Amino acid sequence: MMDLKSFFQAIQQIADEKNIPKERILETIEMALAAAYKRDYGKRGQVIKAKMEPDSGKVVIKQIKTIVDESMIKSEEEILAEEEKERKQPENLQSESEEKPKKKGKEDFITEEDEDWKEKRVRFNPERHIMLEEAKKIKEDSQVGEEMEFSLEYHDDFGRIAAQTAKQVIIQRIREIEREIIFDEFKEKEGEVLSGLVQRIEGRNVFVDLGRTTGLLPLEEQIPRERYGMGERIKTLVLLVERNPRGPGIFLSRSHPRLLKKLFEIEVPEVASGVVEIKSIAREAGARSKVAVISNEEAVDPVGSLVGQKGVRVSTVISELGGEKIDVMEWSEKPEEFITNALSPAKVLNVEVNESMKEAKAIVPEEQLSLAIGKGGQNVRLAAKLTGWKIDVRAEQPSSLKDKKEEEEKEEEKEEKKEEEK
Repeated sequence: MMDLKSFFQAIQQIADEKNIPKERILETIEMALAAAYKRDYGKRGQVIKAKMEPDSGKVVIKQIKTIVDESMIKSEEEILAEEEKERKQPENLQSESEEKPKKKGKEDFITEEDEDWKEKRVRFNPERHIMLEEAKKIKEDSQVGEEMEFSLEYHDDFGRIAAQTAKQVIIQRIREIEREIIFDEFKEKEGEVLSGLVQRIEGRNVFVDLGRTTGLLPLEEQIPRERYGMGERIKTLVLLVERNPRGPGIFLSRSHPRLLKKLFEIEVPEVASGVVEIKSIAREAGARSKVAVISNEEAVDPVGSLVGQKGVRVSTVISELGGEKIDVMEWSEKPEEFITNALSPAKVLNVEVNESMKEAKAIVPEEQLSLAIGKGGQNVRLAAKLTGWKIDVRAEQPSSLKDKKEEEEKEEEKEEKKEEEK
């Protein structure tokens, strides 16, 4: 055993600084200490376990043996047959089997995946096995499959080796443990909005400091024509968190429609509480968005809740998105009403729907046709995306043209009847 009080203090300091559970660090170091002891003082086949005691500042090294009985031991004939089979095995296959690393487990015949380990037969090794009869002499209630611990001889120079090994393990493993914890933390935050500082810009990719790690805001997830300054604080949506060799890959978005929904949840208490529900969002990032809302309480105005007094709530969201225009309208189960609302700010006179084709024809005053369609067709395009309907916007025809068209349709009907009578 050895005195490692100062070493434990260093572990505690690292755990506090990195916000990593001390137990995770100790577990990794214990494995490394056991490997170091086996390498320098152990025997072939031994299973060695190291235990660190933070309270006393001591390290205890023990050998682990698994209890077996006669039915589990391979006979000499079986062992000879196996050796003969290995000798006959082609050299290339033999070399491959030698190079292939063995799976680390408690035993050759006891693995996490193998529940029927008792049916496996093993080659007895006194360094890792103990017969049931011998085990019962030490502990009367011993059973097959249990593990027994035996203290190993302490070596005076192991303290130096242990300190060197532990130092190497900390350097190699501390980042791995930290990455795992960061991955788990941010994986739970997928779909949430986080605030961060622009750390650096490489090409067109923006790296955002999220506190414990850095997230990537790629070009395709940025708001078009939006510019970012070093040290600028921005809000982003955690789009995806992946495991990478160098640590968790955190991909952010400023253009995803979900960002708009989350921003309203932050700014509007009624949305956060569920009193007002955002049913649908159509967004062209940086230009314009349409948001359809519904109230779950009759006394609450859903549109007014999102807009806020004098437009203060929606203005905050607009400001966060760099001036992106946001239209808020009421959602409706009736397609005609929903499409009428979705085409705002244009005034809609009538909507004709084709349920089977999910197509709609909206009639608007002639002077509002361009407003209903929008610049580059943006308004009707967003309305179609918001409602899920294909929308054809038409201008209202003047009365004279309507009368003329009706007369033409009547004449066509008369002609069709005459043809049928013939």
